[in-house]
Amino acid sequence: MGVGHDHIQGSNPNSRRLVIALALTSTFLIAEVVAGLVFNSLALLSDAAHMFTDAAALAIALLAIRIGARAADDRKTFGYRRFEILAAAFNAILLFGVAIYVLVEGVRRLVRPEPVESIGMLIVAVLGLGINLVAMRLLSSGKDKSLNIKGAYLEVWADMLGSLGVIAGAVMIRFTGWTWVDPVVAIGIGLWVLPRTWVLLRDSTNILLEGAPSGVALAALRKTIAETPGVAGVHDLHMWVSGADQPSCTAHVVLAAGSDGEAVRARVVASLKSDFDVHHVTIQTETVPCDVLEDLHS
Repeated sequence: MGVGHDHIQGSNPNSRRLVIALALTSTFLIAEVVAGLVFNSLALLSDAAHMFTDAAALAIALLAIRIGARAADDRKTFGYRRFEILAAAFNAILLFGVAIYVLVEGVRRLVRPEPVESIGMLIVAVLGLGINLVAMRLLSSGKDKSLNIKGAYLEVWADMLGSLGVIAGAVMIRFTGWTWVDPVVAIGIGLWVLPRTWVLLRDSTNILLEGAPSGVALAALRKTIAETPGVAGVHDLHMWVSGADQPSCTAHVVLAAGSDGEAVRARVVASLKSDFDVHHVTIQTETVPCDVLEDLHS
């Protein structure tokens, strides 16, 4: 019986970009809250609420990356990468809360409209759009490699859409006097964000529950192992991810008569790397299935 193990450690995204994005977002957040109160704009306050979640998401993402970079130890044998997934899930829940608040407050203002200062609303929204675009640019390179960074990017992306909505609403209020446009824009932002927030929460929950990574067909992977020369059977196949970009696989492989265990293991590992891009693989080779041995010993 033999055990083989191949592992390539993933690298963390550059936290410096997160620091810059966090500084920009936090600075503008204060200005937008003040402007929303002064100009009595729910759309601005809605955008400020999203800006707050942006700042929180960026801070959590930065903390998660730094904690996730810690090496594995005797207590956390897989390291601390899962902390980034916890951060992504928290950001999704935070976004849900903000979106629900905006929807409720938006409906209230539709029933009881309030005056809005459109010029100040427009100026602040344009400045906010610029901050969002800079932050999105900073985060774009890492969003496909880390679910945590993707969550922060989604927060900023949603806020960018909010800024565009506020700009359009401010222009319309300026030229038509329709103050009901302000809560409509706020409600639209909330409805736009909710489905994307659900996707983030679904993906992070799947990782926390050690579900198979998206994009990998477990049946096809099992078939590839079973058809490897020297393999008579495969069982106890498991796939999960410790971080969004670290798929792992373990399996028990029953050897065909006369097969060399180490050679078979090497072929299985090579196939999983080339066909499925799975680099963290542990294969246990057996001449007799382990469940049969357990029955004999019971």
